[in-house]
Amino acid sequence: MKVSDFNYNLPKELIAQVPIQNRDQSRLMVLDRKCKSIDHKIFKDIIDYLEPGDCLVRNNTKVIPARLYGVKEETGAHVEFLLLHRIQGDIWEVMVKPGRKLMPGTKVIFGEGLLEKSDNPRVLLKAEILEQLEGGSRKVKFEYEGIFNEILNEIGLMPLPPYIHEKLKEKDRYQTVYAKYEGSAAAPTAGLHFTDELLEQIKAKGVEIANVTLHVGIGTFRPVKVENVEEHDMHSEHFYIKQEDAEKINKAKREGHRVIAVGTTSCRVLESIADENGMVKEIESDTNIFIYPGYQFKCLDYLITNFHLPESTLIMLVSALAGKDFVMKAYEEAVQEEYRFFSFGDAMLIK
Repeated sequence: MKVSDFNYNLPKELIAQVPIQNRDQSRLMVLDRKCKSIDHKIFKDIIDYLEPGDCLVRNNTKVIPARLYGVKEETGAHVEFLLLHRIQGDIWEVMVKPGRKLMPGTKVIFGEGLLEKSDNPRVLLKAEILEQLEGGSRKVKFEYEGIFNEILNEIGLMPLPPYIHEKLKEKDRYQTVYAKYEGSAAAPTAGLHFTDELLEQIKAKGVEIANVTLHVGIGTFRPVKVENVEEHDMHSEHFYIKQEDAEKINKAKREGHRVIAVGTTSCRVLESIADENGMVKEIESDTNIFIYPGYQFKCLDYLITNFHLPESTLIMLVSALAGKDFVMKAYEEAVQEEYRFFSFGDAMLIK
């Protein structure tokens, strides 16, 4: 199976640069796997496809303002950090620019002069590069006074994907309304379409809502560099699921109802932990599961997702669920119908 099998032509103007004004007014393409039919709806219509007893599984991770701009302590040269994940304590794995000038031993200052107008100007954050890691990232130790997350909120920026060039006016638009646990370098974007009101309507219909937490790594944007799909080395991401949420999912499976994953991250958690009967349990672990055509789903019944990059692991995942030919046909139709693509774009329901 070739990576090029998952390519499609996408005009740049269809890549959504800003979020739609009302989250649940984005468009929704509905793919029926049995009939091989495609319908065009509005996202708030998602409730019409959910039944009492179904379980909607969402990822409640929260994006941290992980992009930092600073200067080298010795030279004042400008540098950029992107926090990937916390290794331990104040030691993080970080992507850096320019990489050739940020070798072990280099010290970096962030937030210098930000509080010049105050009576107590100070450097908010310092970092020392400890080690160069495989893939070009760095192991970095931070020094600071106060609470790290509060400092990030003061000086960090949302780590928008590289294909978004517009500045984000409201930070919370790159968060789901149910984001809770900080740790992601990217948003689980299928969840961006939900509003509090829509979720209340879904609950009122008798649909259970279960949470998983998977902290999305920047690897989600890394291109597949091998020619054969099977040779791709999938990045690892940390996740956990609580017992009460596992029980909601298992109840739906036992009673013959459907499990609907909100996004590929929720899907990957479910399929990483499900047994042969589709049952799950409370667990905290890491997953590098790679789902591509030929995979047999154990837990998932429906998937809510966005439109993904050509030749990405995510379009391979949806192709595993709906079939490559059907998915590529749907993407071709989405281009013709001028759907909005990628993180701030429109949504798809595969049923």
